[in-house]
Amino acid sequence: MIEGGVTITAATVAILVAEFAYRRCTRYPAYGWLGIACLVGAEWLMFRGIEPVATFFTPVAWSAYILIVDAAVFSVTGRSRLRTAPLALLRMAALSIPLWLIFEAYNLRLRNWTYAGVPDFWPAGLIGYAWSFATITPAIFETADLIQALLPFRERESIKISRGAQTGLMIAGALCLVVPLVLPRHIAAYLFALVWIGFLLLLDPLNYRIGLPSFIGDFSEGLQTRFWSFLAAGWVCGWLWEFWNFWAEAKWRYIFPIFQNVKIFEMPAPGFLGFPAFALECFVMYVAALGVMKIRWQR
Repeated sequence: MIEGGVTITAATVAILVAEFAYRRCTRYPAYGWLGIACLVGAEWLMFRGIEPVATFFTPVAWSAYILIVDAAVFSVTGRSRLRTAPLALLRMAALSIPLWLIFEAYNLRLRNWTYAGVPDFWPAGLIGYAWSFATITPAIFETADLIQALLPFRERESIKISRGAQTGLMIAGALCLVVPLVLPRHIAAYLFALVWIGFLLLLDPLNYRIGLPSFIGDFSEGLQTRFWSFLAAGWVCGWLWEFWNFWAEAKWRYIFPIFQNVKIFEMPAPGFLGFPAFALECFVMYVAALGVMKIRWQR
C-alpha cells in the first residue's frame, strides 16, 4: 500500500502548497528556501545511501521542514515563531525531548514500536534520538500555525463544559494512562490507543482550571480554530513522519500485535487515526509543562 500512502501524502502537501500560493502576502524568506534546499539535498543523499545523511535523515528532514513551514507562516501572516520568538521555539524543541520520552517510557512496557538502523556508536545514536525527538513538538505547532493561517475556520457558538464533566474527563484520562500499566503486558500491548488520548483528557481540563490555554477554554469562548488546526496538523505530520521514515536508514518499525497485514509505509493503516489525537496531546502537554515551569505562555 505504499502507492496509496504516497498519493495521500502528496495530495495533503499539494493542498497546503496551493493554499499558500493563493494566500501568500509577502516574499518567501531566504531561510525557507534554505530548508527546501536542505530537504531536497537530504532526499538525494538518503536515496543513494550516503552517510551520515542516510542514517540521520529523519532529524535532518524535520529540521528542514520546520524552516520551510515557519517561512510559509511568515509569508502569509507577517509573523512566525522563528521570526518573532526564536528563544521560545528553541525552548519548545528542548521540552519536546522529555515530553516524547514519556511515550517512550510507555513503549518500554507496551512494545508497540522499535528502532532499527540506529548507530552502534552510542554518542551518535544519542544525538540522533535527541535531535529527532526535539523536532516533534515544533513540527506540530508550526504546522498548526500554517493551517490556521491558510484554511478558514468558522467560529461557532460557545460550548460550555460543566465542572462535573471536566472532572469526569480527568478521571477518564487518568484511567486511560493507568490501565495499560497495570494490566498484563500481553493485554496492555493492545491498548496504546488509550495513551494517545489519556493525556488530552487529563491535562486539558486541568490546564483550563488553572488559567492556562486549553481547548475547553477556547470552546467556552466560541473559539474552535486552535482545536481544528492542531487536529489537522496531526494528520499532515503523521503522513510526513511515516513517508520520510519508510526510506530512512535509521527508522522505527511498529510491532504491536494487530493490523500488521494492512500497513501503509511502516504504519498499520488504522494507526494513522492516532496522529490527530497525538497533536492535540502535544499541545496540552506542552502547555502543562510551561505551567509547571512557571513560564509565561507565548503563542
